[in-house]
Amino acid sequence: MFTSEGPASKSERTRGRLREVALASFRERGYEATTMRLIAQEAGVSVGNAYYHFATKNDLVQELYLDVQRRHRAAAEPALAETEDLVERIAIVYRTGLDELTAYHEHAAQFLSAAVSPRSEINPLAEASGEARAITEALFREAVDGARSGTVPSDLRQALPTVLFLGHLLLALFWVYDRSDGQQRTRRLLDRGLALLRTTLPLARLPLVRGVVRDLLELIAEAGR
Repeated sequence: MFTSEGPASKSERTRGRLREVALASFRERGYEATTMRLIAQEAGVSVGNAYYHFATKNDLVQELYLDVQRRHRAAAEPALAETEDLVERIAIVYRTGLDELTAYHEHAAQFLSAAVSPRSEINPLAEASGEARAITEALFREAVDGARSGTVPSDLRQALPTVLFLGHLLLALFWVYDRSDGQQRTRRLLDRGLALLRTTLPLARLPLVRGVVRDLLELIAEAGR
């Protein structure tokens, strides 16, 4: 194994192995059944060594968040390059985000239960989740800033990526409880929301409405900070 600076050290290899085992276990067993002892056993290291690299299981959940969002970015960016339409670009970010969550649906309620407290270290809005959140918000900003048709006025763009990120969290919450085949109810909800967005976007350019829309976006964005 090599890092960007050369061959990985033994410590780096151990950390990488623990991370790899944890991500696979979270996907296959869920949050509750994945313990530090199990991770250490499957990685072939002592429990103490596992805790040396990751102080808590929640640190490994943050690695999971990062893995999912990096895959999300890798899936979304090539598709974003193929269209300049704002709503289509926003749709790409939402849909690829759902695609990357699919493998975790069976155990998603466990993660939600552990993350729902405002004090939880794995709450998506917690400070510890900031790096993963930044990836998602940056994708939405790329979707907005790279659009050439169906765009919104410049004074509405600042808050829009944060609002879209919060919409992503709400959609994921609906997805957790969606028991339809392939979570098709979530997909239909998204499609209807995107259609409504396309219909209402032109209104945001009207002088009488623009100020109200800006205030609303800023209010929603403030709730997510």
